[in-house]
Amino acid sequence: MKRHYNQNYTYKQIDAILSIIQDCVREGRFIISVNENRQENRDFINEYNLSSKMQKEILLKIKTEDFCHILHNTKTGFEHELLYVFCPQVMLFDFNYKEELVDIYIKFNLIDNENGTRVVVISFHKRNKLIDYLFR
Repeated sequence: MKRHYNQNYTYKQIDAILSIIQDCVREGRFIISVNENRQENRDFINEYNLSSKMQKEILLKIKTEDFCHILHNTKTGFEHELLYVFCPQVMLFDFNYKEELVDIYIKFNLIDNENGTRVVVISFHKRNKLIDYLFR
């Protein structure tokens, strides 16, 4: 993924994007990718036994301050799409019921079509790379 280096986004712009994302989540117009290419997402959901309700709660608790950067989609035919990366810190419990503060790497794709906007959560797993926050 190519990072979108023009980081001249304002707090207000990112807040508006996050608002759209969270409206989609609240209204059930979202999906978290767990296909064969997204094993890391499946492993994370299973490791912390995250129900659909808990996944949704995590997405709804993301704050504008959790924003990191925007990537260009590198998938052929979808290069025009922008992917929004956030990394909230969330208190979770592992299988041993041990409480753990987890940095969750979350990458969103906003899809606009004739039925309105929907969200695809491409990444939903523990942070596995260095990140920078734009507003921290």
